[in-house]
Amino acid sequence: MESCADQLPERAGARDRLLLAGGAVLSDVELLGLVLDAGAGTSAGLELAERVLGAAGGLARLDRLDRRACAPLGRLWPRRLALVRAALELGRRAAAEPLAAGNPVRDAAAEPLAAGNPVRDAAAVYAHFRGRLPQLEREVFYVLLLDGKNRVQGEVRVSEGSLTAALVHPREVFAPAIRAAAAALILVHNHPSGDPTPSAEDSAITQRLRQAGELVGIRVLDHVVIGRGRWASMAEEGRW
Repeated sequence: MESCADQLPERAGARDRLLLAGGAVLSDVELLGLVLDAGAGTSAGLELAERVLGAAGGLARLDRLDRRACAPLGRLWPRRLALVRAALELGRRAAAEPLAAGNPVRDAAAEPLAAGNPVRDAAAVYAHFRGRLPQLEREVFYVLLLDGKNRVQGEVRVSEGSLTAALVHPREVFAPAIRAAAAALILVHNHPSGDPTPSAEDSAITQRLRQAGELVGIRVLDHVVIGRGRWASMAEEGRW
């Protein structure tokens, strides 16, 4: 059977290839060029995309562009930067829609974690958060709430900032778990450096929260640290 890619004209532009064969056939520069060029895909758009990627330091740092780095965008930089950030945010939301208690259960293959589905391993936790956490410049701490069969009830964003014992207080972690009658939880946070190796502070906070969980009768099953393209499971690595 002839695919859409086989139907492409020999010299088809980026926009036509995107519409007929999907985004996977385009380079980073071509995709960004379409965003900056309002979908026209002109050579000027591609040139601008190359300059912006260079100023940002690569695709992974694209959402960290500041005003000075936006010089290649010219006098229209506010509008163009807004387009880039909107496109990135849509991608993040599509990759991992935040959980909330009562969300309908969807196809588990399409959404690794969904309310009502069991959490089987740290890989599923990473798959759920990889669209939101690796790109952030600050550490953000989440808690996944689970029932007695380790099925997802929801998620709670606990704190944002440098991860310290003062910032991640047991009260803020367990109060929503108690309200939701959760039986267990999984701790999740990111490392902006991209390296998910748990720090000494991570270990100390994990032990403190595990002890608090024993007191209130809510098990802490794991602490998953999200990096860039990698993750670390403190339970699976025997750091328990």
